[in-house]
Amino acid sequence: MARGTKIVATIGPASSDLATLKRMLQAGVNVVRLNFSHGKAQDHIDRATLVRQAAAECGREIAIMADLQGPKIRIGKFENSKIEIANGDKFILDADCGMGNQDRVGLDYKALPRDVKPGDVLLLNDGLIVLIVDKIIGNEIHTITKIGGELSNNKGINRQGGGLTAPALTAKDMEDIKTAMSFQADYIAVSFPKNATDMEMARQLSNIAGEAYGHKPMMIAKIERAEAIPLLQEILDSSDGIMVARGDLAVEVGNAAVPALQKRMIKMARASNKLAITATQMMESMIFNAVPTRAEVSDVANAVLDGTDAVMTSAETASGKYPVETVEAMAAICVEAEKFQECKLDADFLNQTFTRIDQSIAYGALFTAYHLRVKAIVALTESGSTALWMSRHNIDIPLFALTPSIATQRKVALYRNVETYTLPHSSDREAVLKSAETILLQNGIVTKGDMIVVTWGEPMGQVGGTNALKIVKVGDH
Repeated sequence: MARGTKIVATIGPASSDLATLKRMLQAGVNVVRLNFSHGKAQDHIDRATLVRQAAAECGREIAIMADLQGPKIRIGKFENSKIEIANGDKFILDADCGMGNQDRVGLDYKALPRDVKPGDVLLLNDGLIVLIVDKIIGNEIHTITKIGGELSNNKGINRQGGGLTAPALTAKDMEDIKTAMSFQADYIAVSFPKNATDMEMARQLSNIAGEAYGHKPMMIAKIERAEAIPLLQEILDSSDGIMVARGDLAVEVGNAAVPALQKRMIKMARASNKLAITATQMMESMIFNAVPTRAEVSDVANAVLDGTDAVMTSAETASGKYPVETVEAMAAICVEAEKFQECKLDADFLNQTFTRIDQSIAYGALFTAYHLRVKAIVALTESGSTALWMSRHNIDIPLFALTPSIATQRKVALYRNVETYTLPHSSDREAVLKSAETILLQNGIVTKGDMIVVTWGEPMGQVGGTNALKIVKVGDH
């Protein structure tokens, strides 16, 4: 496989026509993100339909990720859309205010006066404006401007160090989950979760909403609150993966803390057999420029070397001038960075305890393939779990998930180093193994005489039952 790291691309006005979307998929997009912070329910339904059409015309299965808005804590609107605020100015955040003016502005989040105290630092517009809380009088937060600038309608508010009590799931999010399940989104990304309970609630709501369609999405926790960091392991345990959401996280913990946190989060996710997506401003300059900056190239490459499953675009592909070029550049960076991946498989398995048969088979397949230098590792899988476990370890042998389930194919689209193909459903083991060989031969992955390692579950067709491993010489059937 030319590229193991997957690309998640946000679509929006710049990428919501069939021709552009197809070009983006052909350039390397594996997962399409629908940002529920913008647009109406019907917009997302229409875009999901478009994604499925584009994927079908490109002959590939693409995952759809529905990214919930969460409790985005914002100021209200100004009479003249914006103001200029200077260092040292007094300014009031007023939960009861209508239209804002030079002295005060309203709050979408009415509980903010109860969440802050004198001395707290409030960061507006992604930290570009800094206010120090002076006093609270009723529903008014009186502040003194430490760093001023232009402040316009509906800008976000963070408290330095975190600690705002807003729940992770709003009424809007609960409706958006129903919308996402109506088109069977493969992944739900939950914004601002603080603990495992937030993720468990989101999963429960998603499973209930998906029940009518026989669909259960995978859950991604967006790590963007300071208080999520100490509880990272419990959040990982209750999710299928995490997104290193560097925007809001950087505002809460400080820009300087984010690179080391990113490395730690990706490492923890891989160790917990979970997925990791690295996001926010990865190719930001390509909103307006046809080529990325050197710093952006290094940023994407470092995320790949950290072991991220996917790198993500936001405005670059949603509203930027160069959506296709952004994906092409990102794919090229991933390919180059992967050439320098270290393979430390033997070291990975030291001190490992295997408690499940299917997990033991997955690791046995990796170990065998690595030492026999086979051409490919093939997981015949219903759920995709075996392929996920294998993909948590760097190996220079391609991994293939062959499955009769389209839902599984779409989910596997996010797994690093795993490519997926449709396998005809059958309970006849020899027929299935023959079909798997044929798929690999037809796609030019193997030739007759090559060795491959194959895993499957017996009896065939059961979910979560991988219990067999075979070393196969292609063409010996």
